Amino acid sequence: MIESNVRRVAFEMDRSAGLSDTPAMQEVHARLDGVSRVYGGLVHALGPVTLELRRNEFFAVVGPSGCGKSTLLDVLAGLSPPTEGTITFEGKPVAGQVPEGVGVVFQEDASFPWLTVAGNIAFGLKRRGAPAAETQRRVREAIEFMGLSAFADAYPSQLSGGMRQRMCIARTLVLEPRLILLDEPFGALDQQTRLLMGDEVLRLWRATGATVVLITHAIDEAVMLADRVGVMSARPGHFIDIVETGWPADRDSRIAARPEFGGVTTRIWEKLRGEAMKAMAGQSGGKAGPKR
Repeated sequence: MIESNVRRVAFEMDRSAGLSDTPAMQEVHARLDGVSRVYGGLVHALGPVTLELRRNEFFAVVGPSGCGKSTLLDVLAGLSPPTEGTITFEGKPVAGQVPEGVGVVFQEDASFPWLTVAGNIAFGLKRRGAPAAETQRRVREAIEFMGLSAFADAYPSQLSGGMRQRMCIARTLVLEPRLILLDEPFGALDQQTRLLMGDEVLRLWRATGATVVLITHAIDEAVMLADRVGVMSARPGHFIDIVETGWPADRDSRIAARPEFGGVTTRIWEKLRGEAMKAMAGQSGGKAGPKR
């Protein structure tokens, strides 16, 4: 992971110099321009959305259920074509397939039960035709980084939920993506494990220098992890606010103890509450109750 370490050093130098805190000085890593997604010509799930993702930033997306958060990630990853608008990654159009340099981690357990931890992590490299020696080296590094060395020969059924998710993250990490997309990766985990996994993802982000996009329902999780939090409206989802958290790069879950943490989460909930009520009313076919 030499290339990743070079990116990490450059990233930390920029952060320490204050450069990455100035949007005008940051490179746009990925861009969505007027993106909408309509399913079957009937269900307008997303957009229009215009968003610039800054290189090396951690960007989280929150919004009411059914607002198109996962659809946003799908079109950004090239897994689903936009109905309107354009998507670019590193200046190149995204269309039809996941671009080289983009890694995706889903909420669902995507492990292969017949493969060991090492086999699961090596899967993508083998599909790419990477040399055996290189595959072994990169798998070993990823296993060590994610703290799974004692379980390299274990099967997914022998792991806890948090360990299986760490294995899936390692399977993405070993491909050295420059843009990592996380779709509710901790949704099935208990609160304590979610916090610990959040710390692991922050450590991964700092070590690789990758740009990270996290989709989550949890406001506190988004605020704890992200440099910026995008707040989406009820369907069709679009951004109604983008909040800069202002946290240092070396943060972890203890950031939640800061007095200003509550102020950021309150701002986001104030924006989100009305949209969540709209979404609930739309799903039930009724009207939302009075605002309190």
